[in-house]
Formats: sequence, structure tokens, C-alpha cells
Amino acid sequence: MIFINLPVKDLQASMTFYKSLGFGNNPQFTDDTAACMVWSDTINVMLLTHDKWRTFTDRPIPPSTSSEVMLAIACGSRSQVDEMNDAAAANGGTADIRPTQDMGFMYNRSLADLDGHIWEPLWMDAAATPA
Repeated sequence: MIFINLPVKDLQASMTFYKSLGFGNNPQFTDDTAACMVWSDTINVMLLTHDKWRTFTDRPIPPSTSSEVMLAIACGSRSQVDEMNDAAAANGGTADIRPTQDMGFMYNRSLADLDGHIWEPLWMDAAATPA
């Protein structure tokens, strides 16, 4: 399993945003300071208030204009990639922060969440991947 930890300014707004992208919530690991957003049985995103984040590290929280990491996440279809980007734009995020990439066997678009964290939903047909 992987738990991706992200600092967020507004926990409730971020939970709503991630739900709009298709993430579920695990209430067992959710309280007023953190929310566990579930993508799959093996991928979880922990949204942490800035105060909660600071209990893990004293390193500064980067501004929303930085790009500390880009998180690529597999989707089941090209249309799911498009739906995630559309949901991001409709719910306060930024869709298409870089041009869409369509290589036939792989299709991806990039979005930023409410705090500027970069996600790259992608679809890939592994059987069609060039050698």
C-alpha cells in the first residue's frame, strides 16, 4: 500500500475536491486534522491540515505555485482521464496545466488540486506499448 501525504489549507474543501475526482473517504483515518482519501485498495491520499503536517516535519510547506512532485495515477479509460480533469476544473482545481499527451497507447492530462499539488491521470494500453 501507499499513503501519499499532502498538506492542505482547507481540509473540507480538499475532501470535496478529491471526492469529485472519484476518491472515496475512509472515515477510520479521518478527523478534524486529516482525511484519508481512497483511490484503490492500495493507493490512499492523506490530506493533512498545515498544523497536522507540521507534526511530521519542520520543513516549510511549499507555495501552491511550486512543483515538489507530480503524482501519476492510472485510470481505467481515456474518458476517465477526461472526467478527472473536467471535475478538477469544475471544483476549484486547475485542469490541463500542461498540454494533453496522446501517444495512442498512452493518454494523459495534468491537473492541479486546490493547493497546487500536481496530478497526472493517465490511461495506458500496455499491450500496445512500443518495444
